[in-house]
Amino acid sequence: MKYGLVLEGGAMRGLFTAGVIDVLMENDIKFDSAVGVSAGAAFGCNYKSGQIRRAIRYNTRFCKDKRYCSTASLIKTGDMFGGEFCYHTIPDKLDLVDVETFNSSPMDFWVVCTDVTTGKAVYHKCGHISYDELEWIRASASMPVAARIVEVGGYKMLDGGISDSIPLKFMESRGCERNVVILTQPRDYVKKPAGAKSLIRLKYRRYPELVRAVENRHKMYNGELKYIRSAEENGSAFVIAPPEALPIGHIEHDPDVMLEVYRIGRRIANENLEAVRSFLGI
Repeated sequence: MKYGLVLEGGAMRGLFTAGVIDVLMENDIKFDSAVGVSAGAAFGCNYKSGQIRRAIRYNTRFCKDKRYCSTASLIKTGDMFGGEFCYHTIPDKLDLVDVETFNSSPMDFWVVCTDVTTGKAVYHKCGHISYDELEWIRASASMPVAARIVEVGGYKMLDGGISDSIPLKFMESRGCERNVVILTQPRDYVKKPAGAKSLIRLKYRRYPELVRAVENRHKMYNGELKYIRSAEENGSAFVIAPPEALPIGHIEHDPDVMLEVYRIGRRIANENLEAVRSFLGI
């Protein structure tokens, strides 16, 4: 039997996920494959490199740095979260990715991006760390309006959450029969239609399929939640979710707030640890 890990995005809500996966790593819980979307990709890659606490460490260290996340960065570079600083300077120079461990890990690590031309999901398996592999992770986390379109691998892409927010079906298609799904919204969350439709239509007028995907995202997302509940009921999925809405927005500059969300993730993971072991048969 193959086991999978599915990591939802949610920008800074992803620090809940960082807390959960750190506890799983500390307890030597392994998966055959993992797939991350947006922040789930950016923080989840640390599972493959085995770097416990790396996500919370660099987020709290750089959260007040304008190169990391700021309106100034958006104006100067086109990215609210600085593309070069976040996805290359930090992992290459300031808080290094353990390249050797990442490259040698037997766990497959996938990221989900959205092709702006088709509005469909693109799934990419990250193998050996390179500039382009980090660009795939950047593309997965590039939110509409707040980030530039990323060109890599022959695609033009934005946030994977637009087209496949919680890719449980994808993990199943890879042969994973049991999957742990980490959500960043409470179980009873229902996504509403996107706002700022006029801005989206104007900015991405050359990409009508992307606009359509953004406008229909709530339907896709709520449908995926329904599918996840069904999978949980039949015993093929185990869901870990925050008990209530997390006290953090898409952007956060207060390290104490970041730590609070991270600690909530750790607490919920510890509360579910034995159940996860039982689910995975370990």
